[in-house]
Amino acid sequence: MIIQSKRVWVANNFNALQVEIEDGIIKAVYPYGFQHADIDYGNDRIFPGFIDVHTHGAYGFDTNDGEPDGLKYWSQHLPIDEGVTAFLPTTITQSEEVLTKAVKNVKNVVDEGYSGAEILGIHFEGPYLDMKYKGAQPPQFILDADVEQFKRYQKAAGGLIKYITLAPEHDRQFSLTRYCSQNGVVVSLGHSSSTYETAVLAVANGAKSMTHVYNGMTAYGHRELGLVGAAFRIRDTFGEMICDGHHSTVDALNNYFKVKGADYAVMISDSLRPKGLPSGEYTSGGASITVDDEGLAKLTGTNTIAGSTLRINKGLQVLIEKALVEVAFAVNSCTINPARLLGVADRKGKIAVGYDGDITVLNDNYDVVQTYIKGEAVK
Repeated sequence: MIIQSKRVWVANNFNALQVEIEDGIIKAVYPYGFQHADIDYGNDRIFPGFIDVHTHGAYGFDTNDGEPDGLKYWSQHLPIDEGVTAFLPTTITQSEEVLTKAVKNVKNVVDEGYSGAEILGIHFEGPYLDMKYKGAQPPQFILDADVEQFKRYQKAAGGLIKYITLAPEHDRQFSLTRYCSQNGVVVSLGHSSSTYETAVLAVANGAKSMTHVYNGMTAYGHRELGLVGAAFRIRDTFGEMICDGHHSTVDALNNYFKVKGADYAVMISDSLRPKGLPSGEYTSGGASITVDDEGLAKLTGTNTIAGSTLRINKGLQVLIEKALVEVAFAVNSCTINPARLLGVADRKGKIAVGYDGDITVLNDNYDVVQTYIKGEAVK
C-alpha cells in the first residue's frame, strides 16, 4: 500500500512524500507523485501514530473496572476518534484486590487478542503516593512504597506494568525506584510533596519522568524549587503534560515546552471514563466526579480537578494553535518522545523505513481523517 500527501511529517518538518507500507512495516518513503499512490490525502497532514502513556479510561470504561469488553472497545475506538495507535491503560489508587483484577484483565486481553490501538503495557498510578497531593486518588488506599507488594502486582500483570507513578518521599531509600528502574519499569514522580533535592536523588536512583507536571506536585519557587522546579531543571528527564488548557494554562504550557525543548515533553490525556460521553456525573476510582460542558472533570462538589476527557488530536491543536508551542515540539510530544520514554523508539514514533506502519492523518481542524495501525486502516 502507498499513501501520499503534500504534508508528511518527516525530519521534524512537513514534506511532500509517499509512504509505502508492506506487512505492517514502512518499506520505503518516496517523493510525492513518484509512483501510483493507492490513496492521495492531498493537503491533509500525515503524522506518526499518536501514543498516550497516561489514560485511565473512556467510553464508560475505566482500567480499574477490570472488564475485558470495555478495554477492547476502548482500544478499537482510540484510533478512530483521536488518532492514537498505542497506549498504556492506567490504573488509579485502589485496594490490592481491585488493582490485581485490573492488571490481570489487561494481561488477559493482550494474551487473548484484541484490535485497535496497541497496548504497550500498563501505567500503574499509585497507590504509592502522597496524601497532600493525592488529587482525586482515594486516600484510604494510599500507601508507602512496597517492593514486595509491587512484585505481586507485576506477577498478576504478567510483566505488563511498564510505567509507575510514585511519590519519592514515600519510597524509603528509593528501594522501589531502584527495583523498577532495574527491571524494565519506567519510574515517574508525581502526586508528591517532594523537594527538589529528593527529586534529584530519585532521578539518580533511576526515575526517568515526572507525572502531569504542574498538577499534583510541589510548586516552583525561587528558593524552594519543588518538583515543578526539578522538572524544569533536570532537563534530560521526561515530563508528562495534560494539554487541554485547563489543567495548565496555555501560557504555562508554552513555558514548559520552551524549557523542556523538543525531546522530553510528553503529551498525555489523563482521560477518565466519561471521555466520549456527554457531560454529567460519573465515578472514578470509587469517587464521584462531575464533567462540565468543556470536558473538565472535578470531584463532585469541589474544585479539585479529577482528570480530563482530552483527545490527543485536540491536545495537539491546543499546543500549536493556542499555546503557540513550536510545531516540532508539539508533534514530538505525542509521537517520538513517548516512544523514547517507553523504550520503543526503534519501531514507533517516526515515519521511517523499518518502523511500524502506524499513521495518523489529520485535516486542518485537527480532526481524524484516517488512522492506520501496522498498515491497516482502522474504521
